[in-house]
Amino acid sequence: MLSKSVNKISSYQTNTNMDSVALFLEAESRELRAQNQEKRRILRNNSKIKDLSNAAFKKNYRLNKPAYEYVFEQIKDKFKDDHRSDAVNPEHKLAACLRFFAEGNYQHGVGKDFQSAIGQTTFSSILKETLDIMEHTLCKNWISLKMSEEEIQRSKTDFFERTGFPGVIGCVDGTHVQIVAPIENKHLFLNRKGHFSLNVMIICDFKMKIRAVNANYQGANHDSHVWALSPERRFFERSFLSGTRGSWLLGDSGYALEPWLMTPYRTPRTHSVESCFNKSHKSARNIVERTIGLLKNRFRCLLGARQLHYDPLKAAQIVNVCCCLHNICLYFDSDYGNIEIMDGIEAEGDQAPNQGPPTCLRNQAAVIRNEIATQFFQ
Repeated sequence: MLSKSVNKISSYQTNTNMDSVALFLEAESRELRAQNQEKRRILRNNSKIKDLSNAAFKKNYRLNKPAYEYVFEQIKDKFKDDHRSDAVNPEHKLAACLRFFAEGNYQHGVGKDFQSAIGQTTFSSILKETLDIMEHTLCKNWISLKMSEEEIQRSKTDFFERTGFPGVIGCVDGTHVQIVAPIENKHLFLNRKGHFSLNVMIICDFKMKIRAVNANYQGANHDSHVWALSPERRFFERSFLSGTRGSWLLGDSGYALEPWLMTPYRTPRTHSVESCFNKSHKSARNIVERTIGLLKNRFRCLLGARQLHYDPLKAAQIVNVCCCLHNICLYFDSDYGNIEIMDGIEAEGDQAPNQGPPTCLRNQAAVIRNEIATQFFQ
């Protein structure tokens, strides 16, 4: 009986000691977090982002200072008010997100950056807020398929003078942006290379400006499937059916031939008219691969080596915002600086086109392609 009492007392003392240790460690952890938060607040308050040299600013944030000022002015009043003493101000929120887009890594891009000095949990909420603001405020104004007559003519002239291919107003291609395995429907995101990804459709013009981006489809989808179901295809179809002629996009052989989308001939004879057509077509279409290469090297969070650690919806938001920022960079700075433009950084066009348009449209498209080949490449 005495032995049982002693055991109970011993067990009680042990539990009490463990609880005391746990409480001590928790208090110590809270104190350490508070100290880190204070250090970060002091660093942020003492840092002057715009005091960086122009070269250092562009290297860190990818935007030059005029572009940064423009973006900040557009979004600064959209952030929710936060009057806490340790709150992160809108300027530092934007800078932290730009650093993340540039590096694709919280630890190296934001957490250890004395200019940002923001904890990981705090940064997650900042990223969500900033993405929502930028997507709704900027994307609609900077990414658009609509082109003025002057833009259309300049595009056709530029493509023809450079490559000899007539009537081109843009090029389309798909590229994969890797993400972590999603919680639901993993198999839909597993691409042919064995990675989880989004299959992102990009349409660009002759200036490498992104005219359309569609990041809504899982990595298991073919480029042709993404295009076939996209509002972008319906846009060009409506334009053709309403009477527009002599204007088209270029796409690789993974896409179905349509009157508004010229694709190369399959297995043409060497030195034939069709072979010459394909050579010019490939030269003109190269610009979309270069555009994707520039986009991903400027905003390296999109590179395959990085992998976005977010759910598909947020990953799609990141893609959209990066495409918007890409266009803003082109507008404010035509010099690409230290950004290496890699031709065909991810030439991932799928070679399995779907059925394509109705027979009547396919026949019209074949006639148009043959006319181009005989008139310009005979």
